[in-house]
Amino acid sequence: MVTYTNHTNAAGGDDHNNNNNNNNNDSSSTENFHGTGSGGSGRSSTSTSSSSSSNYCVWLVCSVMFLVSSVMVVAVFTIVSSSSSSSIAAWSPPFKFSAFKSAGTTTKTATPPNISSSKSLAYYFIPNNIISAAATTTLTANATTTPPPDPHLPSPIILTRQEILERGLAKARAAIREAAASHRNFSVTAFSAHIYRNPAAFFQSYAEMEKRFKVYVYEEGELPIVHYGPCKNIYAIEGRFIHEMEHGGDRFRTRDPHSGHVYFMPFSVTWMVKYLYKPNTYNISPLKQFASDYVRVISKNHPFWNRTQGADHFMLSCHDWGPHASRGNPFLYNTSIRVLCNANSSEGFNPRKDVSLPEIQLYDGDVSSKIRNPPPANRSRPYLAFFAGGLHGPIRPILVQHWKGRDAAIRVYEYLPKGLDYYTFMLKSKFCLCPSGHEVASPRIVEAIYAECVPVILSKHYVLPFSDVLRWEAFSIKVEISEIPRLKEILMAIPDDEYKRLKEGLRAVRRHFVLNHPAQRFDMFHMILHSVWLRRLNFRLAQKL
Repeated sequence: MVTYTNHTNAAGGDDHNNNNNNNNNDSSSTENFHGTGSGGSGRSSTSTSSSSSSNYCVWLVCSVMFLVSSVMVVAVFTIVSSSSSSSIAAWSPPFKFSAFKSAGTTTKTATPPNISSSKSLAYYFIPNNIISAAATTTLTANATTTPPPDPHLPSPIILTRQEILERGLAKARAAIREAAASHRNFSVTAFSAHIYRNPAAFFQSYAEMEKRFKVYVYEEGELPIVHYGPCKNIYAIEGRFIHEMEHGGDRFRTRDPHSGHVYFMPFSVTWMVKYLYKPNTYNISPLKQFASDYVRVISKNHPFWNRTQGADHFMLSCHDWGPHASRGNPFLYNTSIRVLCNANSSEGFNPRKDVSLPEIQLYDGDVSSKIRNPPPANRSRPYLAFFAGGLHGPIRPILVQHWKGRDAAIRVYEYLPKGLDYYTFMLKSKFCLCPSGHEVASPRIVEAIYAECVPVILSKHYVLPFSDVLRWEAFSIKVEISEIPRLKEILMAIPDDEYKRLKEGLRAVRRHFVLNHPAQRFDMFHMILHSVWLRRLNFRLAQKL
């Protein structure tokens, strides 16, 4: 007797290794086939040869058809599995993928790998997708099971917070370089492109700063020297910046030190001089000692100073002795970002890492009402040039010697006679002479910008504020000290069209030198921050910290 049950079950058994559902279907087929071949007719093995031959043909045809169908099922399953793998490899939040079976398609939600909150791992990376810290926390809290590893899924990359910050900075650098190289026409009604070195690069950089930049302000230190500073008179920018940084909102400030790109040390050198310095001793060691002690405290309480030797830390001072105070710690002087009014490149100021801070005079906490608003464009200016100020420093005596009382068109005074007004002279002059005194900076540069009196820079080694962004030649004149005797000749030779262009530049650049309360986009506070942002972009932290 010829039986087909074992053979048919063998074929079904092979397919069972591939898929259980197919085995169920094949079992019913086997039963029918077995009934037809051996029990359905009730015939014995003594049947005629023609009947046996016929049954054998039927068996052969059915077996071939069954094998072909099995091969097709395996092929379909392989294709579906491949498709499923590719979809898993392209995971992106909310981590959904399709799991296919031959009997149909069902959708499951995959749980991401559990991320231990005890580790210093803030982000889970899947290629081309970044999950924020908040999203990571949520995913971790909801994670209950870990899916089995899939050979088609790339291994996840775990990055530290600092590496995340560095990748963000790398993207910012790439975007700025692309904008700088694009040479595309740039036009914004509120700005004049000619006052910028590269307007497209500047506005891209500013946008990246608003998008990414975070400053951590150290909480160490006590009033009045720390977390406080002067908000009036000539060093007012110190206190105004500290106040805006600590109390002006959290647009740029972060309370999480691990999220900071830079770290601000909010001490005031002006208040150091007021409370620590003994008048007429010229002993500035107490200032240096205070700076040294402050660095020691923050480096003991936090890991960030030692990580970079202070390269991502900054201090700010408008006092003449700010650079001297920074000598209290060699890394503070040589490595940290120093934001200084006394930006003298011959005395250690390094424009690659340091920031030139504009000096502004706020007698009563605000700019004089006479220059607070832009003057009319057609205002009469009968005087060619004007200066009034004390004779300190090496440059001013030369100016007074050559021009005081020498020419009615160039009004130069040591001190203004009673009854004459300083700002009225500025508003009536075409050019305002801005010689350095004991130190290179002078508040009259900002005052001249307000009065739309073209500044004439008379200085050596002065790194002008925001000069990495602004084209000072678009709204000021630079005259060498040796050319002071020819001052009238030089100024008279400037064509009317050029003078008009300089005036337009002054009106356009004014917004970058205004202190607003609260701060506004593109004002002095934000330009200072942008200068710090550029310095932070100039270096990269090591990948393994």
